[in-house]
Amino acid sequence: MLPSPYEITRYFWHEVVKALGRLGFEVDHQRGSHFILRESKEPFRRVTVPNHDVIMPGTLLSILKQAGISREEFMELV
Repeated sequence: MLPSPYEITRYFWHEVVKALGRLGFEVDHQRGSHFILRESKEPFRRVTVPNHDVIMPGTLLSILKQAGISREEFMELV
């Protein structure tokens, strides 16, 4: 079960992109105010990260779910 969004620290979009980059995600393209990242190895997941100053906790949980990583794994990367 996912933790409550209120239990998660807020991060800046560039911190999220940098952390996902450490996992092998690369910026594929940008569409409007969103970055589309693509995993460089199989299963080639795609993750959408909004280019907003602060990523809201619920949005971060959704990004982590798309990336297939846990909150703990993410926090080790930041």
